[in-house]
Amino acid sequence: MPDLGTHRATITAELRTFPELTHAPGGDASAPVRRVTAPTGDRLWLVTSYALGRTVLGDPRFSRAAAVAHGAPRLSDITPASSAMTSMDGPEHARIRRIVAGAFSTRRAEALGPLVERLTDGLLDGLAAQGPPGDFVTHVAAPLPLSVLCGLLGIPDEDRDRFRSSVDVLFDINARSPAEKTRQRLMLVHYMTTLIERKRRCPDDGLMSTLIRTRDGQGALSEHELVNLGLALLMAGYETTVGQIGLTALALLTDHDHRLTLRARGAWTPAAVEEYLRLVPATPLSFPRVALQDVPLGPVTVRTGEAAVVSLAGANTDPAVFPDPDAVQETRPPHLTFGHGAHRCLGAHLARLQVATAIGRSLVRFPGLRLAPGDASVRWTSGLATRGLTRLTVTW
Repeated sequence: MPDLGTHRATITAELRTFPELTHAPGGDASAPVRRVTAPTGDRLWLVTSYALGRTVLGDPRFSRAAAVAHGAPRLSDITPASSAMTSMDGPEHARIRRIVAGAFSTRRAEALGPLVERLTDGLLDGLAAQGPPGDFVTHVAAPLPLSVLCGLLGIPDEDRDRFRSSVDVLFDINARSPAEKTRQRLMLVHYMTTLIERKRRCPDDGLMSTLIRTRDGQGALSEHELVNLGLALLMAGYETTVGQIGLTALALLTDHDHRLTLRARGAWTPAAVEEYLRLVPATPLSFPRVALQDVPLGPVTVRTGEAAVVSLAGANTDPAVFPDPDAVQETRPPHLTFGHGAHRCLGAHLARLQVATAIGRSLVRFPGLRLAPGDASVRWTSGLATRGLTRLTVTW
């Protein structure tokens, strides 16, 4: 059997340390707000405190629009377009968000529950047929979010591989050149533009057709905003959810005591889901925000034009808010995995549903589910955009 303690230590190291960020010489690496240097060479403030993180994420003095403006401090070369919903502030952001909010409501997510269960069960059939052992990422964690999102938006089955390969390039901050990422980004824009024209001619019940009708009938979106919104919904909901399912599975499989508790109860509870979302966020760092004016932030003042980024993984394990932070305790304050404030993740309910279903159905289908022997059973992918796994070999 693999050394489960080693795997748990690796999870902690991957999620709470950022080798891409360089701390200022002589600085206090444990300070709740501290200076770091990004791979771009830009200096930013890294916030690890829960309370101060909520301030950065929720205070309108910290701007997302300013963070994507020319010359703003960058965390990486992955920068959303200025017309993307995640790059807007105030009324413009609220206008776009209102258009799609209903499709990602709690009620809508609950309505998708039976579909997500059917998809998950079919993927688990494939895992069972292939193994044991089998790769949980390849057979479950990766295909489930893609199927759910493509079904929700109305993306044809034959287009899914093209989308997945392009997104893999864009989220890889280390191994791909800026030129290759630009090429893939242009390919995705061209694809979405073509898809919109196809759906104008042959509309369906998917969300993209609904957005097109909103654009054409009410003029609530520009054509450019429509293209960006379609891409944002696909990209934001795919990579992070793949990572979240894989990380949650790994964390649970290396938490022997909690697995015994779950078996005794016979239930994978909503509170347990929230704890693993808190402990292993697939997006460990927020998007940067730029201060529109001088803002006191704990022990420092973030000056006008300076950028701050929140360590969601650090805030989620702030001992001032989460005593014994590494323990799974099913009564906790709200975590920051899905963000906070106006930019809180629109797809939080849908992501939570997929994580809960994928893990819950797996535990029922394979009561003896465990990591396969050998260190090669777990392979990590890392970067400032997301954390996740490229392989999670399991047996039962």
